[in-house]
Amino acid sequence: MRIAQIAPLIESVPPKFYGGTERVVAYLTNALVKLGHEVTLFASGDSITKARLISVTPTALRLSNCIDHMAGNVLQLQEVMDRAHEFDLLHFHTDYLHFPVTRLSHKKTLTTLHGRLDIPELKPLYKKFTDIPVISISNSQRRPLPMANWVGTVYHGLPEDLYQPGNGEGDYVVFLGRFSPEKRADRAIEIARQAGIKIKIAAKVDKADERYFETEIRHLLDLPHVEYLHEIGEAEKGPLLANAKALLFPIDWPEPFGMVLIEALACGTPVIAYNHGSVPELIEPGKTGFIVDSIDKAAAALQNIHLISRKACRETFERKYSDIVMAKNYVQLYEKSVRKQPERKFYLTQAYRK
Repeated sequence: MRIAQIAPLIESVPPKFYGGTERVVAYLTNALVKLGHEVTLFASGDSITKARLISVTPTALRLSNCIDHMAGNVLQLQEVMDRAHEFDLLHFHTDYLHFPVTRLSHKKTLTTLHGRLDIPELKPLYKKFTDIPVISISNSQRRPLPMANWVGTVYHGLPEDLYQPGNGEGDYVVFLGRFSPEKRADRAIEIARQAGIKIKIAAKVDKADERYFETEIRHLLDLPHVEYLHEIGEAEKGPLLANAKALLFPIDWPEPFGMVLIEALACGTPVIAYNHGSVPELIEPGKTGFIVDSIDKAAAALQNIHLISRKACRETFERKYSDIVMAKNYVQLYEKSVRKQPERKFYLTQAYRK
């Protein structure tokens, strides 16, 4: 198939620092090329890909001196539409920005929604655009918007050789991600304290969370059982997870997916997570970790973490969450979409006659 992947411009593909969506787009694009498809990636000019790259900005917007980000986004959208005739399908990863434009086009499109959807302003938008087919990254992500035109769920995937499994020989647990109220690093620190084990924390502080970090988290990083590693890159992430006894994921929000969960499984590392969002879809209690609802239960689960087979964690990753599995699942939706997706010009003409 001739497939266009349209990525956000805020980060490169893959991102040089933090950027979950752009990482997924990078892995998906390269996996589709590996499967023999003709893929074009629309992304920032500093992106690295096995596909043909088309860019309207020389660098990712976050790393540039760009004042008006929307200008680049609109320019990219027009570039995509100018070239739409070159593709069998357009796959967007840019939320809903393109909806009014692609609705007026006969071109087949799919849109993966990567973020949280429990935002009040989204309901009227998706009620308006019920003809636009969208893909969820977990079934739980769909709940706030049952009226959306869901055509499938595709879990994220990682290259099988990105991380190597380890034996968890380090006497510590790990918290990996962001310092934010919904990620609850404070819970992770207390879980480790109650369990009597060291915790290594590798996390970034977004500008929006600086006040939260200063008031609620910073003082906890001085506790004797806490080692703060700041934000780390891919090279450090693998060994950190592979040597950990467990990943702690004590979230307090409807996580749409949680890339760190499958990163841990790729390293053979079991997960102890709170029962929110995608967690019960991704973690199998007693097989790849434990799902809990309190700090006490999480600490108790840590005492039994040796019962989880690290080999089973890695095997689960390879069976369900590799980049090739993800790409094949998307291809099934691509083929179905090309066969069945209605021509929207006709749909709109009929709608406007009412």
